[in-house]
Order: sequence, then C-alpha cells, then structure tokens
Amino acid sequence: MKRSFSVYFLYLSLVGALTLLFSLEGFAQTRKTREQLEREKAEVQAKLKEFDAILKQTTATKNNTIGELNSIIKQFQTQTRLVNTLDREVKLLNQEISQTESKIKALEEKLKNLKAEYARMVYNASKLNRGLSIVAFVFSSSNFNQLYMRLKYLKQYTDSRKQQAEQIEKVGLELEEQRKQLDQRKADKEKVLVEEREERAKLEKMRKEQQVVLNSLTLKERQIKRQISAAKKQQEQLNQLIRQVIEEEIRKAEEAAKKENSKATKSSGSSMPMTPEAAALSNSFAGNRGKLPWPVETGFVTQVFGDNPHPTLKGISIPNDGINIRTQTNSDVRAVFDGTVTRIATMPGYGETVIIKHGEYYTLYSKLKTISVKAGQTVKAKDVIGKVATGPDGIAEVHFQTWKGLQKMDPSGWILSR
Repeated sequence: MKRSFSVYFLYLSLVGALTLLFSLEGFAQTRKTREQLEREKAEVQAKLKEFDAILKQTTATKNNTIGELNSIIKQFQTQTRLVNTLDREVKLLNQEISQTESKIKALEEKLKNLKAEYARMVYNASKLNRGLSIVAFVFSSSNFNQLYMRLKYLKQYTDSRKQQAEQIEKVGLELEEQRKQLDQRKADKEKVLVEEREERAKLEKMRKEQQVVLNSLTLKERQIKRQISAAKKQQEQLNQLIRQVIEEEIRKAEEAAKKENSKATKSSGSSMPMTPEAAALSNSFAGNRGKLPWPVETGFVTQVFGDNPHPTLKGISIPNDGINIRTQTNSDVRAVFDGTVTRIATMPGYGETVIIKHGEYYTLYSKLKTISVKAGQTVKAKDVIGKVATGPDGIAEVHFQTWKGLQKMDPSGWILSR
C-alpha cells in the first residue's frame, strides 16, 4: 500500500508538472509575439501621428492633386497596417485566453486529484491502525523490529501528508493566480477590440476621402496627361544636370591624376581615379548603406524609385530617378553624409537643387526654396543645406537622389528604414 501510494503521488506530480510546463512554454512564446506586436503597433501609430501633423498643414489648401492623393494612399496603407496589427493582437489574445483556460482546467483536475489522494491517505491510515491512537499503534508492536518499522512508516506517512498538503496549497494559489490572469486577458481583449473598431472607422473614412480625390482627378484626365508630360521633361533636364556634373568631376579627377603622375588610384568598380582621402570617403559612404539619415527629420515617401503607376490613369506610369519625401512646411533639408557641395542650380519643376559629392558617390536634393551652402563647401552628415519648398497645392516635398558615378541608385536602400 505504501509503495502504491508513493508511485501514485509521483505520477500525479509528474503529470501536473508536464502539463504546467507545456502551458508555460506556449504562453511564453505567445507573450513574446504579443510584445513584438505591441512594438509594431507603437511604430505604426507614431507614423500615423506624423502623417496627421503633415497632412493637417494642407487641409485649407486641398486642390485634389496627385500629390494629395499619393499622401492619402500612403496614410491609408499605414492605417490598414495598424488595423491588421490590432486584428493579429486580438487573435493572439484569444490564443492566450484559450491557453489560460486549459491551464486552469488542468490545475483544477490536479487539485481535485490531490485532495482525493489526501482523503484516501487519511482513510487508509485510520484503517491501518485499527482505530488505535498513534502511540498505542506504535507500542502494540510484538517485537522491536516491528516497532522500528512502524516508526519508520509513520515518519514517511507524516512527510507524505505534509508534502501533499503543501502541493494542495501551492496548486490552489496558482489556480487563483491563473483565474486573475484570465480576467486580465479578457479585459485586454475587450480593450483591443474597442481600439480596432475605432481604427476601422478611421480606415473607412480615409477610403472615402481617397475615393473623392480619385473621382475628382479622373475628371481631369487631359490636364493630368499634360502635367505628366511636363514632369517627364523636367525629370530629364534634372538627369542631364547631374550627369553633366558627374562627367565633369570624372574629367577633373582624370586630369589631376595625369598631372600628379597617376598618384591618384582607381579602385575596382570605380568610375574615376580618386585620391586616398576621396577613396576613404567613398568606402565610408558605401559602408553606411542602409544607415544614412533621411534628408529631412520627419516625413514619408510618396513616390518611390523607378516607374510609379499613375493612381488614376491605367497603363500610365511616372518615372522617378529618386524618391519624393513629403514633410513639414519649412523643414530643414540636411546632407545625408560628409561631402563637398559640387553644384547649386535652379531647375524647372524642381526649384533650388544641391548636388553633394561623397568620393565617387553623389546625392541630389531638389525642391528647396532656400539654400544655405555654397559650391565647394565641405559639409558633414545632418548639416542643414537649405529649406524645403511648398508647392501651390500646399505640399512640402523633397526630391532626393543617390548616384554611384553615372549609375542611378535607389535611395531607399541607402537611408534608414522607417
């Protein structure tokens, strides 16, 4: 009987421990995912707050332009991401609630078995000593060996009852704690559901605003086509400018290398000979790919590098050799890396333009209203080079390009991800 009790008690403890272990592991994994979702949600909400601050500046000057539509589309996409994040959070909370309910059920079953076993221990003990008191049971032994065995059994029995009582108390406390956590998670779920409903309502409002602008622009097809044609010509003029600047820099570098008896080096893959200092700067720029600061402190990309499908005209795309970043009115425009200002120009459709050289790399900043640097000036990363211009539609937007020699590069791969 004693051995049977010990084995059964060990079995209960092992089953309970394994059940709790699997529950805790599943909960820890879910908790980690929820923490990731909370961080993602905070990041998206911060972006939306930034969008709101920028978009509110043009509320009074809305003209249903492509720039406005691009901004609304970007905001709509980010709002959709927030709603999807909240939806995933609700699903994870449902999973947590289910796991906690399973854990409570396992604890209730374990507590029930522990109490039942404790009752059997008490009943078996009363039968074993045939109603005698503990002292009478011990001293009624027929010999010393029996007396010793009875004393040993009583000690084991007392220890087992004590352990069983402690287990009952421990499981009871854990059960109470799990019930509290279940109530908390249900409250969390309700809170997230309310938040999700509110954000879905905002998303629907944005969708309607987007449709209004889209409908308005659809009626201006002829005017928009003329604007696209003009924009393409302006883009080509800007390309000609930076190509001329880079070709001139290459020519100067080659002439300087000849005068100095080819002391300047031309590294593998480089488009021009460079001094050791220029080569070091170029390598440093390349080493910071994906880490460069944005040319403005706040903002979001409204047009990406390459061909951008027109939002209202099917089969028509708008080419972009850089990225367009919408930002706050009167924002400072900053150099993204150490370098030298090589050209300042005024371009049709792009306003004031600054080109900065970083070894064999170049960055271009357009759509500025004022410039605070001069050609030949050395600048450091984040130095202010001018202020952003605001167009007739009330939109403040910077056009930013990156080049390696005469090769155009996608700026999104060079600046920090937001």
